[in-house]
Amino acid sequence: MTDLGALHRETAEPGGPRPPGSAPRRGAADPVKALLHRHRELCERAVDPLEIAAGLEAHGVTDRTAARFRHRDVFSLAEELYARVPRDGGSRPSTAAAAPGARADWAVLTLLPGALCFASLTALRLTHGQTRLLTAAAGVLATALALRAALRRGPLSTGDHPSTAPRRSTAAFWTCWLVGYALLGDGLLDAAITGGPDGLPTGAAEGDWPLTATPVLALALACAPAAWAAHLFSARARRRLVSSRGLEDFAVSVRPVLLGTFALFLCALAALLGLSAALLDEPFAPSRTLALGALLFLARLLTVHGFTHAPKVILTATVTAQAAALATVFAARLPGCDPLAAPVDTLATAWGPGAVPTLICGAAALTLLIHASRTLTRASAHTRPERPR
Repeated sequence: MTDLGALHRETAEPGGPRPPGSAPRRGAADPVKALLHRHRELCERAVDPLEIAAGLEAHGVTDRTAARFRHRDVFSLAEELYARVPRDGGSRPSTAAAAPGARADWAVLTLLPGALCFASLTALRLTHGQTRLLTAAAGVLATALALRAALRRGPLSTGDHPSTAPRRSTAAFWTCWLVGYALLGDGLLDAAITGGPDGLPTGAAEGDWPLTATPVLALALACAPAAWAAHLFSARARRRLVSSRGLEDFAVSVRPVLLGTFALFLCALAALLGLSAALLDEPFAPSRTLALGALLFLARLLTVHGFTHAPKVILTATVTAQAAALATVFAARLPGCDPLAAPVDTLATAWGPGAVPTLICGAAALTLLIHASRTLTRASAHTRPERPR
């Protein structure tokens, strides 16, 4: 907004402030020309006026600001800016649609994490002793590499932006914690409440510290529908951008698209969770996995569109809450500290140990959904210009 204030001062007429409602005059102090000069790079590389409109919105230009330039909204102002930029040989072709080969590429990559995770879990059940440990390590490594490859291409890719790399690394670390908790956390919490555990996890579903593999397999398989849901949301949002004639109009029209895409992903995850439970012969407990899947999907969707701060904060808070819940149970074993474990003990006794991650991840996912409904409905969230975060 500081740049806009400076621009208004630069373009003010020498005779004092312009009367309200008066039109800016072209000539020695052409405000549109000054705006074009300030955002020339954006206007020159724009594929269409919509990209300019989104870029102006990212820099703080609103419909009210556009009215000072005798335009009804930012879209109309962007059309004039686009028309004023000289172009040799016409505008560049739009690159919004991915080539069929590229789409097939990322579609196949998103299937690999689920396939490797299922193969690893199957091998884990067929091995024992040290062989099981080596199998588990190899399976984790293979699945992680496949997931990394799937997130580097296609709709789930964030691109290579050095400024956001530290936040993405932090989010990746917290994601690993959350997936690890889904695998081992409920068993550890249940054992801790009853006075254990008496040993380390053995990698089996039975034992003092059991392993719950169904949520992990379902989340790995859900990488594919997550990519398609993100692709569908981006494509529909771009279409709404074409048909909208104002920023508010666009926000209102794209919000149902976001909610519908989110619901579609949850339905796909629920179906994959039922399939995973049947394949692994484990109980079907959808609430905790759906809450975690919703949280991870929204965090990735926001990160893909350049909003990295909120996912980092929410994921950090989620991991902290889960770690604190476990810590209170162990801390309650100290003399005089029994009340520390009362909330977690009560919740786990009434609803099972899975209620703790369900409540924590559900609250975090709801927070991110509210945030996404405000940020991903902006036109600037669906263009390629560099956006400071």
